[in-house]
Amino acid sequence: MTVNKSVQIDSVLTELHHDARFDHIKMLKGASRSVFRPMKPQDFKDAYLSISKKQGEALTELIRAKNLRTVVEFGTSFGISTLYLAKGVSSTGGRIVTTELIASKASKAKENFRNAGVEDLIEVRVGNALETLRDFNEPIDLLFLDGWKELYLPLFRILEGNFRSGTVVYVDNADMADTKAFLRTIAESKKYHLQPEFNGKVVIITILA
Repeated sequence: MTVNKSVQIDSVLTELHHDARFDHIKMLKGASRSVFRPMKPQDFKDAYLSISKKQGEALTELIRAKNLRTVVEFGTSFGISTLYLAKGVSSTGGRIVTTELIASKASKAKENFRNAGVEDLIEVRVGNALETLRDFNEPIDLLFLDGWKELYLPLFRILEGNFRSGTVVYVDNADMADTKAFLRTIAESKKYHLQPEFNGKVVIITILA
């Protein structure tokens, strides 16, 4: 990746992180709508729900260190995590397939990718990930899970046939109840090695065989 390209991506990321600084307020507003009903993704259509800068930088380095090329992301949102993924694959010659349920978020994410100059590295699939990724049939080097937590397990099962020895699954929000249930299920298999990161907020799963 050229220096100019890195600067361009970092410039957009700086703007997005700045815009997301009051995300906790948007999240509280979204959660308040679910007082009398279950929460829905649409409740958080204005919230970034993003990884931190520190996480993003570590994710970029993970991709570079392991030379990961084919990346699948569950949960585009406005594209912060996707841009960190793009910084990584721009060095490894890879590409990203990412999926977002909410069309308005996907549209804004595409705009952010154009502004960062990485739209050629990213395919955005809009809709329910269980449908948009159901027919994905390429070997996966990295699966990044940061969408609706109760879908982690069914999506993992759908894509499991695309894993190979050395595939990495990055699990965000590992400290949440639905994610913990997912991880307990995965931990039952000897095919997977689970490594907690960021004080248990992230778990990195490595496929052993």
